[in-house]
Amino acid sequence: KEIDYIFDVDDELLSGLMVFAKKVAVKIKKAVSCKRVGVMVAGLEVPHTHIHLVPIFKISDLNFANAKPMSNDELKKIAEKIIQV
Repeated sequence: KEIDYIFDVDDELLSGLMVFAKKVAVKIKKAVSCKRVGVMVAGLEVPHTHIHLVPIFKISDLNFANAKPMSNDELKKIAEKIIQV
């Protein structure tokens, strides 16, 4: 079910989405050396509800303009570490 705006999502689905995000965030924190896993819900870049989980050391790490470019190979290695946790 595709829903454009996160606050149009019904409460049950939103609760489930956040519980799932928490599970993934715990795995990210274990797999990647970071201080915290930040949560971003911008809702402007693509027309469907989604949550960004971002490994961070400082608040400015949530600014996507500061994003560090990574190759597909680097991203794949990180994804594998997250899956293995």
